Amino acid sequence: MESKKTTPELTPEQKLNLETAKIGWQELQRFFAQGLIVVVGSELDLLDTAAKFVTNDSASVESLLSDGRVYKAEIEDAKKWNVVNGDFWAVVVAPWVLVQEINS
Repeated sequence: MESKKTTPELTPEQKLNLETAKIGWQELQRFFAQGLIVVVGSELDLLDTAAKFVTNDSASVESLLSDGRVYKAEIEDAKKWNVVNGDFWAVVVAPWVLVQEINS
């Protein structure tokens, strides 16, 4: 008789951590052009914020959006990123790409 090995379920944050990557502005430009970049403020944890999107925690997401700690990237952001050609931590929470600037 074969025994089945069970693997523990991953939390949303653990799953998202496996899907998070460092990415440069050059690679993100096409997502910006499609209006899909969502900026996560540096004071927030990227994975915790992404988990709020994934688990449909609309009250928390609305709060983050309304106080400006999370916002859809704007042309001024793109202009700055073109100059500094920065790096980001990014995670896809379809259809959005949540990004957080890496401070050099």
